[in-house]
Amino acid sequence: MTQLSSPAALRNRDPILDVLRLHLPPKGLVVEMASGSGEHVVHFARHLPGLVFQPSDPDEDARASIDAWVEGAGLANVKPALDLDVTRRPWPFVNAAAILCINMVHISPWPATEALIAGAARHLAANGVLYLYGPYKRGGIHTAPSNAAFDQSLRSRDPAWGVRDLETVTSLAVSAGFTEPEIVPMPANNLSLVFRHAL
Repeated sequence: MTQLSSPAALRNRDPILDVLRLHLPPKGLVVEMASGSGEHVVHFARHLPGLVFQPSDPDEDARASIDAWVEGAGLANVKPALDLDVTRRPWPFVNAAAILCINMVHISPWPATEALIAGAARHLAANGVLYLYGPYKRGGIHTAPSNAAFDQSLRSRDPAWGVRDLETVTSLAVSAGFTEPEIVPMPANNLSLVFRHAL
């Protein structure tokens, strides 16, 4: 199996881990959506050994990479990668303490974000964490010129992709039963959004 590698994952995994340490419970199942190469979930699982991690990705090559990274790291608290597309119901797990989604919201059509939040509301326990990471507009305005350029690049690849409005994502989550997010500024003009399932 081939271990894929993402330079962005190597850059942002420690800042993300710092946020997760503050907000994830000490025990429970943590499901990662769109796990990509698998480097994030291996890093988090290594440093948060009390949690059980369930990576997932709809792409077969990504799932093979995830499993290869996990096998290479010798981690017992990571399950085999699931074939999971957030827009397909039912999701192949029951309940989770937390759901992580890193760099998917802007690299997918808007219905994927709608499905992610609706699914998280169904599968998270009370006070469960929905963690989103990536670039967002605030008040309809990009937070940096680099984000505006990134948004143009995304939309040139697929018009359905693009940097989303923080307020729109927040409104969608709140209407699904989540609290207003804790917003944590991150390197490279990204944000961590930490929602809690209030129902």
